[in-house]
Amino acid sequence: MFQGMEYVYMVYKEKSFSKAAQKLFISQPSLSATIKRVESKIGYPIFDRSTKPITLTECGKEYIKAVERVLSSEKEFINYINDWGELKVGSLVLGGSSLFSSWVLPPLMGEFNKHFPHVKVELVEESTAELAALLQKGKIDFMIDNCVMSNSVFDSRIYQDEHLLLAVPKHFPSTQAAVNYQISPKMISDRTFLEKHISAVPLHLFKDEPFIMLKPENDTGKRAAELLQKYNMTPTMLFQLDQQLTAYNITCSGMGISFVSDTLITRVPPHPDVLYYKLEEDISCRKIFFYWKDGRYFTRAMEEFLKCAQCSK
Repeated sequence: MFQGMEYVYMVYKEKSFSKAAQKLFISQPSLSATIKRVESKIGYPIFDRSTKPITLTECGKEYIKAVERVLSSEKEFINYINDWGELKVGSLVLGGSSLFSSWVLPPLMGEFNKHFPHVKVELVEESTAELAALLQKGKIDFMIDNCVMSNSVFDSRIYQDEHLLLAVPKHFPSTQAAVNYQISPKMISDRTFLEKHISAVPLHLFKDEPFIMLKPENDTGKRAAELLQKYNMTPTMLFQLDQQLTAYNITCSGMGISFVSDTLITRVPPHPDVLYYKLEEDISCRKIFFYWKDGRYFTRAMEEFLKCAQCSK
């Protein structure tokens, strides 16, 4: 009855026979014939073909639930076997927001792949809230983020410290008053800007300039608002965005000031028209974590990936 379930499941995910056939690298008639054989064995249709996109019948919904239980059990068993073997099979699903998925995870994935080329590594790029939901459902193994999440639901390991910086277009008049507080991209990359004699810039020097902020549910947005509040500042806000990388790119275009992390600045080419400043450490310093669902089976692939991440810092 479950022979051919992977074909049924692909049609369910793609909501289209043609798209599923492309993903499975088979012809659409062959896929349709396979689905019909499965439905014949069950005795009831799985898909309602009269709807667009196709939907599941009531029987189909229960079949998909059963398939997902089978796939979950299969994944758990493979993960168990991996701990006895040499990671010659297996999978690892990582999740991160746009910044982490673009700049932090790919090098770690590459390093892991060098040591364990037979482990299939997948990357899911979503918002923090969506990633946390996927982690809790067991859809991903790890997520990397700089927010603090509940330790009653998730377990974690610190990846590294991170510091927020101020990125300011060079042509802004306020940079003249802040010239003694500028830090170079090299100081950011070698982290010498963290030395005690390097002073944080007084934010009020930029009170008349426009800012590009992140939304308040974003940790960077929260910390930026806290820093501005500390200086009793309510500057002009040009944009309120979801992604730090987008805010920084707008700063690079010369439109406004943004709060960015050293994680970002050390991974992108320095921009000649942007100046950088250190911020007060009690608010600007935070940690980047790898999170996983508390109580879940911790696979050897997960353990080895964390080892690679620590060695790659």
